[in-house]
Amino acid sequence: MNDGVSLERLTRRLEEVVGELRGLPVDVERVDDDAVVRARILQAARAARALRAMHPVGSKDTGRQEQRSRRDVLDVLEGGVSMRTIVHASVLDDPLKAARIRQLHAAGDLHRVVDEPIQQVLIFDRAVAFVRLTPVAEAPGALVIRQQSLIAALVDLFELTWAKGREVTEPAHRLTAREREVLALIAEGRSNGAVARALSITEAAVGKHVASLFAKLEIPAGADDNRRVLAVLAYLRGAVQ
Repeated sequence: MNDGVSLERLTRRLEEVVGELRGLPVDVERVDDDAVVRARILQAARAARALRAMHPVGSKDTGRQEQRSRRDVLDVLEGGVSMRTIVHASVLDDPLKAARIRQLHAAGDLHRVVDEPIQQVLIFDRAVAFVRLTPVAEAPGALVIRQQSLIAALVDLFELTWAKGREVTEPAHRLTAREREVLALIAEGRSNGAVARALSITEAAVGKHVASLFAKLEIPAGADDNRRVLAVLAYLRGAVQ
């Protein structure tokens, strides 16, 4: 897929949709109360057969709230709903959130990871979509969209982003953008000092990134082979993007 062409086509599509809707009644509702938003989402989930979701950050739920939220998703999956979820790579930096995502992925809520900024969007079938009222993580309120042309454009955006996403199941895909930069420079044969100068960071920071990527690539400290070589081999195999 040519991403540039696809993005250009999507931009034109959005412009066309906006143009078509000028002067026409638009089925978009503003809901400011988060409790009402959650109730509407739950109602949509019970009736839907498919859910497309994009999340820039992980759930803020903790303890029993997190367990209940996870159980709700698993119940929806057991009910036969098809679920695909796109998350930002930063979500996987939290071990608890990463473990939750892996469990849900294994249960059938398929996840992919992207590095580009995304906004929170939920699309149930092609019937209703929920978009955060303001593009700030955890901001209250949502737009409830039932306008078919707008939902079609949101579906196109989701599918384009999904196609560009990485599988969440491979350890290498849990590297941060900075860790991938460090690994790419290591693959060029650079020392930690040279990497630090290239990225304008301290050598100590490079050391922390290197230790983190070793852990994420599951390269043990007692490996017989040089750990940097093993990490570079993973990079050259294309396991790290």
